[in-house]
Amino acid sequence: MRLLLDTHTLIWFLNGDSKLSQNARTAIEHPNNLKIVSIASIWEIAIKLSLNKFKFDKGFKSFLELVENNGFVVLPITFEHALTVSNLEFFHRDPFDRLLISQCVTDNLVIVSKDENIAKYDIETLW
Repeated sequence: MRLLLDTHTLIWFLNGDSKLSQNARTAIEHPNNLKIVSIASIWEIAIKLSLNKFKFDKGFKSFLELVENNGFVVLPITFEHALTVSNLEFFHRDPFDRLLISQCVTDNLVIVSKDENIAKYDIETLW
């Protein structure tokens, strides 16, 4: 399975947070699943750190090293992703989540997310 982790999913997984469902944790840890993190999530985390809405004591560089050390593949933003965003219905207004949704649509990915608004789109979700 090709899993795209929502931003909160990535943070909860790396922090070992109990808010992450057991089903999501099992899927992320399964060796046959490809674990993908959008550069949009990395960007969102950088913004939240700069606004003090998210704290990572070891610094952002250490956070990025954790992403890499856990074997996550970083997905860039492409023109195709932007085109898909331009055609999405507005069930969800958050620009970062809309980009993740478009990446799932464009690249046929399963999103690992607790966000109920994401589930309104015609994409496969896992939680």
